Amino acid sequence: MSIFTHVTIGTNDLTKSRTFYDNVLNTIGLKRIADLDENGTIWGVDAPSFFVLKPANGQPASVGNGGTVSFEAPSRSAIDAFHAAAIAAGSPDEGAPGTRDWAPNAYAAYTRDPDGNKLAVYCFKEA
Repeated sequence: MSIFTHVTIGTNDLTKSRTFYDNVLNTIGLKRIADLDENGTIWGVDAPSFFVLKPANGQPASVGNGGTVSFEAPSRSAIDAFHAAAIAAGSPDEGAPGTRDWAPNAYAAYTRDPDGNKLAVYCFKEA
């Protein structure tokens, strides 16, 4: 059982976000499932799981301080590819790919999307 049905973040530039997430999410096996006209886009595998939307209240999207969206990767090499794709898109390095000591076999990388939302990608499989 999953504890979430989906995660949603806001964007101020949907076109830029679509390009960014198409590139980085593809590296971990997520595909664009649907475009919601000019209001947002949904990615997932078999079901919608990650939404990027323009805020419904019409106000600018903003970044939550301390918030991070973390994706599961199928392998350590997928994490390396995700991070490389984000950096190639101009995103900052917020934590290079490598092991994390808080959990056995934890391997992760961190970056930010074009709107400044902090992203992580994790794999808990042995090398």
